[in-house]
Amino acid sequence: MKASLDPVQTLHEEPAEAEVVSHRLMLRAGLVRKLAGGVYSYLPMAVRALRKVEAIIRQEMEAAGAQEVLLPALQPSDLWEKTDRWKAYGPELFRVSDRHERSFALGPTHEEVITDLVSQIIRSYRQLPFLAYQIQTKFRDERRPRFGMLRGREFIMKDAYSFSASEADAHRIYARMQETYARIFRRLGLEHRMVEADSGLIGGNLSHEFMIMADSGEDTVISCEKCVWASNIEKAPDAEICPVCGSPVTSRTAIEVGHVFYLAHKYSAPMGANFLDAAGKEIPFFMGCYGIGVSRILAAAIEQSHDGQGIVWPVSIAPYRNAVLPLGPGMAERPEVLALLDSIESLWPGETYFDDREVRPGMKFQDADLRGFPFQVILGERHVEKGNGEVKIRRSGERIVLPLKDIPALLSARVQAILPES
Repeated sequence: MKASLDPVQTLHEEPAEAEVVSHRLMLRAGLVRKLAGGVYSYLPMAVRALRKVEAIIRQEMEAAGAQEVLLPALQPSDLWEKTDRWKAYGPELFRVSDRHERSFALGPTHEEVITDLVSQIIRSYRQLPFLAYQIQTKFRDERRPRFGMLRGREFIMKDAYSFSASEADAHRIYARMQETYARIFRRLGLEHRMVEADSGLIGGNLSHEFMIMADSGEDTVISCEKCVWASNIEKAPDAEICPVCGSPVTSRTAIEVGHVFYLAHKYSAPMGANFLDAAGKEIPFFMGCYGIGVSRILAAAIEQSHDGQGIVWPVSIAPYRNAVLPLGPGMAERPEVLALLDSIESLWPGETYFDDREVRPGMKFQDADLRGFPFQVILGERHVEKGNGEVKIRRSGERIVLPLKDIPALLSARVQAILPES
């Protein structure tokens, strides 16, 4: 991507509307723009990062046996009335009426819709288990949307739903999803913790949240210093000692980015969603549901990984892995610079942002740091005349001068060290 073809400009002043670091940096780096309170347009670099997050989620969900579906965002009220959530969900549910005065909801989640669908297509235990997921825009009428992508009225979510013939099978899928989520967040490059949680409006009697540790988080995680036990403070508000091993606990602020629930018959029973078991008896599906806040992950990653100059993206979800910064008049057209650019592109097609603008070097450095490209290839006159270039590692600040011909191999080695599966 050539910067001269990119119409999105960075902002070098502080946005007055931004309350947290991620919101401020997403606006300044040209990732999003506000349309209305809690509603944002995603600009090209944000879309690239989102697609990378989605790709990792899809790979891991499908490896876990899930199949992708796409469900309607507009949901008839009668489905929600069957489960008593039409009233219970409260004012956060967007309610709309069509021209015939029929009531609908803009879906914040899809338990009722998927349960209705599965009841139509699965009739026998022989067709079970079934695990379906989607990545879709959700809606929640927040009373006070704030913090940019962290608490909006429109957001992107991955939601999955499992249907099993027995409680034992349902618990096996639940455990598989816990493992899958751990792999997803590791691949996203995020420090995370799975914690015991309250089931809230989704329901069920077993749930765990996946938290991204961050100073600006709205949640508090209590965790043991000696074992793996951890809990949301809402689940264990008075905990001072670990209930598993008796050791002291500590607390940290965090951002919820994933949640898994065991639902049992909470939705299938009231909706009459049954299947025939081995004895020919009709019984309700044993269900689970599993959500990940896709758009929230971008903000959470920035909250967890930034510095005074801007975003420090994990390599796996950076909009572009590399920024090539030719410095000085005519440098962007030099044959050796273009040859290097081709070599880098041959390694990772479409992963290089080529700042070919005729602007002062300081502006290129500021924008590259602000946007958080993991690797910066700096090509100044003094080095290029000697056949060299400089590579800056954004996360560590390390700077390496080496021959131009060796730069692709260095970048490849650094990426492989971070992403062994790439």
